[in-house]
Amino acid sequence: MNPLDTPSALGTRAGAPASAATATRTKARFGILALLAIGTMINYLDRSVAGIAAPSMSHELGLTPALMGVIFSAFSWTYTASQIPGGVLLDRIGTRWTYFFALTLWSFFTGLQGLATGFVSLIIMRLLIGAAEAPCFPTNSRVVAMWFPQSERARATGVYTFAEYVGLAFLSPLLFWFEHRYGWRVLFGTVGAVGIVFGAVWLMRFREPHQSKSANRAELDYIASGGGVVDGSRDVTQFRWSDIGALLRQRSMLGICIGQFACNSTNVFFLTWFPTYLVTERHMPWLKVGLVAVLPFIAASVGTLAGGWISDAMLRRGISLNWARKLPVIAGLLGAASIALANYVDSTGAVIAILCVAYFAQGMSALAWMIVSDIAPKGLLGLSGGIFNLFANAAGIVTPLAIGLIVGATGSFVYALAFISAVTLAGALSYLFVVGDIKRIVLNSH
Repeated sequence: MNPLDTPSALGTRAGAPASAATATRTKARFGILALLAIGTMINYLDRSVAGIAAPSMSHELGLTPALMGVIFSAFSWTYTASQIPGGVLLDRIGTRWTYFFALTLWSFFTGLQGLATGFVSLIIMRLLIGAAEAPCFPTNSRVVAMWFPQSERARATGVYTFAEYVGLAFLSPLLFWFEHRYGWRVLFGTVGAVGIVFGAVWLMRFREPHQSKSANRAELDYIASGGGVVDGSRDVTQFRWSDIGALLRQRSMLGICIGQFACNSTNVFFLTWFPTYLVTERHMPWLKVGLVAVLPFIAASVGTLAGGWISDAMLRRGISLNWARKLPVIAGLLGAASIALANYVDSTGAVIAILCVAYFAQGMSALAWMIVSDIAPKGLLGLSGGIFNLFANAAGIVTPLAIGLIVGATGSFVYALAFISAVTLAGALSYLFVVGDIKRIVLNSH
């Protein structure tokens, strides 16, 4: 029997092994988590560094704002379209090599942006970066499922998700300075080189539990009894297009996909329109925007840790896996809906406080990635993660366009914030009434 399908992996007793109670366990799994966190931080920096380079890059290459908008959006098109192929690749060649190839390629294409001569070369690189980054989060989910007992997976997911926001919040000022000092071409080249170097580190350091020389038997027993896969077994299922429809007909899968679209809609607003909102709607000077914009990202990074901690704490206190996983996500989606309250206050401080609360809550709901590993059928974790991330990143296409149309038609962000609030409320309702119980899906065709 696959350890992922044991009763302890599905019930409230997850991660409470008796054999590990008296033995001294190593902590090799936390080293693996550090690798995931660094890789995820590089992932988000590489996809967003073009925003830092945009002013000087567009000036030198003669790119209009409209053309820059197309360049920014190009990433999401291929990133979204490549989710299912990326998941299939993960199921075929495994975590170590999938992540290495993805990380090295997206970093290489990031660096090549520094050689761009115009619109065509830039948009090609952005399309390639989006395609190369696609397997990252499905791989993250699989690594957590292998290396962590169920009672620790929410916190592990929170830690690597935390890294998304840490890079944007704390490294952005450094990258702005670097670009000002050395230029946008050197910025792209340096950021890309860092990723390629880390790709080599990943290949040298990452091992699955059964290959690890750092994890002792006590730790492996602890992971296995909590549902982790430590024996190297990996169910590989031949990809069939019918599996996509079969998965989406499962209410739990469809429900979390709707919820993830809603969750990422808030995230996309902060990654794209947030600075413009502060300047045009709140008439904030650009220099002040650069300082204030960091605060919601810090709040979101704390939210990711809080969501994971709360979920695992509930599980340890005997609350069912079903509610320990779903309640923090539901609370996060409901909290993110508070973004619309910014329409009813005038104080800049109050606006920033509301936006920080909304983004903190969005960070809490981001632990939904961990639920994928709880419900994915045997042999289809990569495909399940790809479908899930496809819905998440469809928000990267739909939300910026919808906000642009609303603001263009009304001249205000009032209805744009209301739109985001409505979407997140729909996500919360999906978790309440569509998802159902958190348990592993069994497809009749397999």
